[in-house]
Amino acid sequence: MRVPRVSPLAYRRIVLAALASLVFIMVTGAAVRLTGSGLGCSTWPTCEPDSFTPRSASDTHGMVEWVNRLITGAVMLFTVAAVLGARWRSPYRRDLFRVSLGLPLWVFANALVGALVVWLHLSPVSVIGHFLLSLGAVANAVVLYERATHGVPDPGGARTATPPIVAAGRALVAAACVVIVTGTLVTGSGPHAGDERADRLDLAVGDVVRVHGVAMVVFLALTALAVRRAHQGDAAPAVVGRLHELLGVLVAQAAVGYWQYFTGVPAWLVGFHVLGAALVWIAVLRVWLALTARVPEAAAAGAPAAVRAASGPTSSVRATTG
Repeated sequence: MRVPRVSPLAYRRIVLAALASLVFIMVTGAAVRLTGSGLGCSTWPTCEPDSFTPRSASDTHGMVEWVNRLITGAVMLFTVAAVLGARWRSPYRRDLFRVSLGLPLWVFANALVGALVVWLHLSPVSVIGHFLLSLGAVANAVVLYERATHGVPDPGGARTATPPIVAAGRALVAAACVVIVTGTLVTGSGPHAGDERADRLDLAVGDVVRVHGVAMVVFLALTALAVRRAHQGDAAPAVVGRLHELLGVLVAQAAVGYWQYFTGVPAWLVGFHVLGAALVWIAVLRVWLALTARVPEAAAAGAPAAVRAASGPTSSVRATTG
């Protein structure tokens, strides 16, 4: 049988589709909780002990949970397509194949945690773990797309920004993690548990919201400072552009967060906030990945001479040239 060939452009589109599906399942997973359908199916992998599907199409909660499980299966197919596409890509790149293998593993692991969520009756800790694993899968897809588009990181460790901007990039990733984790604590202690019988974290939701809000303000301030410093010539244009993207997404996410707070946390706004969390995570990862110089396709495919040629002076920013 003739092995199909996948062009670099087609492969980038496959990876982008996989990334979009991973973000989509986060939103639909949130919809399960926000509609009170977290225990719509009483067991896993079947919906009921004696039925793979809900017993009745009129069982709204059961149908919502079951459809989300079907979407998870579709997401798995997208991730498998990313693996097969990397294997059949022409020219073949071993680094893309290795990184792509993580995608279906993340989805499978998260499906198992999803089973724990059901078996533990929506324990807040299990729900938080479910969400964080989803972000892990998204990070894997972002790295894969970056490599498929721009090549492998420079083997000499060349940077596209000055040391202060690189340090700011690390701080931004750390700040994003703090904001995301404190956000999950808000979710675990606040409304929209997924079912009225679900437990909540033994935390004062008002206090957790304030901690989350302060973390978000710090994140915004760090981003604004990084943008200002980058405009002084301390970063390549690609880094500046991605910092602007991060700032825009952060401002929008903060606006949604405050809108939720002052309107009583309506479920539909929480869904947008979950989408925003995924977009913030993608944006900060894109900034971090842009801070490392990349080698061209030939080098990424394994040509040593090309790697050596590409690992010379690559940056025009101040700190790397003098």
